[in-house]
Amino acid sequence: MPVIPATEVLGDDFDAIKKEAAAVGYPLMLKASWGGGGRGMRPILGPDELIDKVREGRREAEAAFGNGEGYLEKMIIRARHVEVQILGDKHGAIYHLFERDCTVQRRNQKVVERAPAPYLTEAQRAEVCDLGRRICAHVGYECAGTVEFLMDMDSQQFYFIEVNPRVQVEHTVTEQVTGIDIVQAQILIAEGKTLAEATGKSRQEEIQLNGHALQCRVTTEDPQNNFIPDYGRLTAYRSATGMGIRLDGGTAYAGGVITRYYDSLLVKVTAWAQTPDAAIRRMDRALREFRIRGVSTNIEFVINLLKHPTFLNDTYTTKFIDTTPELFQFKKRRDRATKILTYIADITVNGHPETAGRAKPHAEARIPKAPKALVEPSMGTRNLLEQHGPQAVADWMGKQKKLLLTDTTMRDGHQSLLATRMRSIDMIKVAPAYAANLPQLFSVECWGGATFDVAYRFLQECPWQRLRDLRALMPNVMTQMLLRASNGVGYTNYPDNVVQAFVKQAATTGVDVFRVFDSLNWVENMRVAMDAVLEANKVCEGTVCYTGDILDPDRAKYDLKYYVARGQELKAAGAHILGLKDMAGLLKPAAAKQLIKALKQEVGLPIHFHTHDTSGAAAATIMAASDAGVDAVDAAMDAFSGGTSQPCLGSIVEALRHTDRDTGLD
Repeated sequence: MPVIPATEVLGDDFDAIKKEAAAVGYPLMLKASWGGGGRGMRPILGPDELIDKVREGRREAEAAFGNGEGYLEKMIIRARHVEVQILGDKHGAIYHLFERDCTVQRRNQKVVERAPAPYLTEAQRAEVCDLGRRICAHVGYECAGTVEFLMDMDSQQFYFIEVNPRVQVEHTVTEQVTGIDIVQAQILIAEGKTLAEATGKSRQEEIQLNGHALQCRVTTEDPQNNFIPDYGRLTAYRSATGMGIRLDGGTAYAGGVITRYYDSLLVKVTAWAQTPDAAIRRMDRALREFRIRGVSTNIEFVINLLKHPTFLNDTYTTKFIDTTPELFQFKKRRDRATKILTYIADITVNGHPETAGRAKPHAEARIPKAPKALVEPSMGTRNLLEQHGPQAVADWMGKQKKLLLTDTTMRDGHQSLLATRMRSIDMIKVAPAYAANLPQLFSVECWGGATFDVAYRFLQECPWQRLRDLRALMPNVMTQMLLRASNGVGYTNYPDNVVQAFVKQAATTGVDVFRVFDSLNWVENMRVAMDAVLEANKVCEGTVCYTGDILDPDRAKYDLKYYVARGQELKAAGAHILGLKDMAGLLKPAAAKQLIKALKQEVGLPIHFHTHDTSGAAAATIMAASDAGVDAVDAAMDAFSGGTSQPCLGSIVEALRHTDRDTGLD
């Protein structure tokens, strides 16, 4: 194994150090024995600077590794850095994954890595890969590792440096050109798998090079300030994508904070293409697409490096960056987008300087007058509930020939389409029109679900006051809420007494119909809430959630028998109405016919069907459910319908007009 001439570990006798240095011959490189990464390394060009450089290197190594021990090595003036990727298993097999070029360095820290090395001949590639494989085979090496070499550009001789027993930062370029996942292979090897099992290659010859790859490290180092790492908040971050671009990122994102206490690396960018030139062009394009604001980066420096003739013609050495000052001459970026946004923000907040002091133009919003349609509210379902109780409502519901409708606009309609952001004032203003013009509605769903939490958290409103106001303005139509069993209207399981007190308060404040459900259809978990509703003498709609596909014989877990059994359990638990909640819009028209008929026959409760129009076919499902005898369905006002909301209420009304199931709504 060819190695660079070197001394033993240096002692404290400086006269002896001078003799050892002279024996090896200048120029020399001082290296730390206990670590790498360029720390503790010093070039020594002649005897005059020997002692000072040894002292400097020892101090740096002591600070970095806790041990200042080092040695002298013959320095190759025109050197390239080539490393061979190795995988070894516990069964004695060794593969090489070809070589990487890591010559482009700054202070012995790699900046750009390439695979394969574009300047090697096939004979040189075979030679260095064989050297790497042989040394690892000799010591019985296991797992992933890297064998590093210096190549003398003048003599074309390879010199062994060291073995790095780990996955290197630059492993990505090797993965791109060989198609082998090195990280996964390392884990599988550690589990005892063979190389053939870990890589999918039964022998070395099956591993072939495909194309060329290079990796650049995007860091917060400031090239014009001696590469000192910058820190602060990322005000903007947009990375590159596209064919042949791989990003191995850290925690870089808009708003992220880069501290001075950690690595300055933001992201590793790897570009792959069929030829070296194409890979370089692709990398250049990707780096130019990055937009990083708030901290300094090295992107402009790396772009300069990629387009430099020395890099493009593969004549660079490890001293390329140190001896090429033009790499640090950057074209000032115009940063037009940030400037425009800053200008717009300034004008928006502070106004235009030319309009300072002027009176702001004021124009009253023109609110169109709606035609007067309010009449004295007529009798509705709530009057029936107040006079005869919830069981009478259920009995009346089961005898109706018309299809009953629940309007979900004030709850699930805007929850589905507007993230529950409809304000109380918007509901209160239209509530009298509901009472006057839509007394035929079975109910108005206006409370529960996410509305309770959003009212407090985002709208800064009181959901209880909303309920009181709606109750007062719609005295003739039943109000309805969604109750998540033991979760109430929150997002955790509450004690029984909390659920009971909540239901009692909701009933007192104005809720008439409680749709109670459990996401897993666990009826036992619904009993406390259902019992509380029954005790409050309100309508209890025990609800079963629909999932799966009862038409598919291969999906037998949630079949017709399952839903019938849940319906019977809810009836036994005291439900006045059986709710069927198709929260994902999965119920198909043909399945709805089967399911509604079976539930009507086997359970015997009035059925209230709720679905979402996510698939675009929910209206057809409601028509099929109507044909099968469903008693009530949910729909939303036209502007709040469709998509993830409920089907269009107006369309359903018109579709059933002049039929046996005419809703009676105008």
